[in-house]
Amino acid sequence: MRHLLSTSELSRDAAIDLLDISEDMAAVADRENKKLPTLRGKTVVNLFFEDSTRTRISFEAAAKRLSADVINFSAKGSSVSKGESLKDTAQTLSAMGADAVVIRHGASGAPAVLAASGWIDAGIINAGDGTHEHPTQALLDAFTMRRRLHGAGSRGKGLDGVSVTIVGDIVHSRVARSNVWLLKTLGAEVRLVAPATLLPVAVHTWPVTVDYDLDHALGESAPDVIMMLRIQQERMNQAFFPNPREYSNVWGLSNARWIGLPATTLVMHPGPMNRGLEISSAAADSPQSTILEQVANGVSVRMATLYTVLTGNREVHA
Repeated sequence: MRHLLSTSELSRDAAIDLLDISEDMAAVADRENKKLPTLRGKTVVNLFFEDSTRTRISFEAAAKRLSADVINFSAKGSSVSKGESLKDTAQTLSAMGADAVVIRHGASGAPAVLAASGWIDAGIINAGDGTHEHPTQALLDAFTMRRRLHGAGSRGKGLDGVSVTIVGDIVHSRVARSNVWLLKTLGAEVRLVAPATLLPVAVHTWPVTVDYDLDHALGESAPDVIMMLRIQQERMNQAFFPNPREYSNVWGLSNARWIGLPATTLVMHPGPMNRGLEISSAAADSPQSTILEQVANGVSVRMATLYTVLTGNREVHA
């Protein structure tokens, strides 16, 4: 795997390979020595044109656990803020000897442009581009589901027949898009629930079921997994719903809705959360919640991604 730009480009075998390698990486975290020498001498650049805390730190931790050298490049206060183009930035990083570039960019498709440009001879990993995709988030979500449903150490398995309901701001969510494609590839059944104003225009072409009412969706059948999405107010330049109270009442995972779920239903959220808006504190902090596990699993999945992109191997040699 030369680059990771989109989950829609992953075959089922490639996706399961990444999840299996993530299991190997998760096992490393349980050892006294949590580092592998695998990427010693390699340089990983975190190139973030948008603010991020958990994703950037997760990639940094992943690279360091694999013994790679890490360069954190923030657009704020850099030459980018002075007008430097993506091409010039890429060529600068190439001159520095970057072997992999983890890029987050506000423009959808920016990582794909970088990968196809020839400006830099490095593996490109999409850490979120505009409202397009966030593939490693979807992989860590799938990894978390598989571990909870099939047990830690599960290998070779997809998510066949697992029902996943994704609720909230679908139109602005790169997490939702990446999850839809990956979950479908792994055999899951996906339902999207949101007000019509927060669904993409072409959602009818997606391999999903769509509902506009959360109570109706949960009344039809309780899902194995319910994933609540953050309302991305920073991307909204108009009123997509009347007010936060109405949104929470109609589409939020309130205490009442959470109590009505089976004890086996997993509660997920990619973070950061707006507690009391899209999810109640009781649901977020419940034993059914996987939210902290998702953060921890993110390091293992990103270790697997960096390992695969930079070595091309499908087996880990400690």
